[in-house]
Amino acid sequence: MAAEANSSDSSCSSNLNIIVQKNPSDSQLSELGIKSWPKWGCSPGKYLLKFDAQETCYLVRGKVKVYSKNTSEVVEFGAGDLVVIPKGLSCTWDVSVAVDKHYKFDG
Repeated sequence: MAAEANSSDSSCSSNLNIIVQKNPSDSQLSELGIKSWPKWGCSPGKYLLKFDAQETCYLVRGKVKVYSKNTSEVVEFGAGDLVVIPKGLSCTWDVSVAVDKHYKFDG
């Protein structure tokens, strides 16, 4: 089994194999074409989600804690964060502030 390396980059964190990039630059967002991606939103509450494909999303607003039933790890992200969620993840989104996000799926 391969060892998993932990990145020392303070602008990114990875738990549950979710990658959170805080405050990506406008040029990076423009390069990704985020404004052309579909939008999705939800009100505060708890949502059971399963990701059948990798999702990249940019939160315009909101605050989320993500829990997985397979681990005690918690991932938090919110407005201004660029997030990559791995294919196959089943998790609970605990939304404390209503979410608006742009998203795309990568197979």
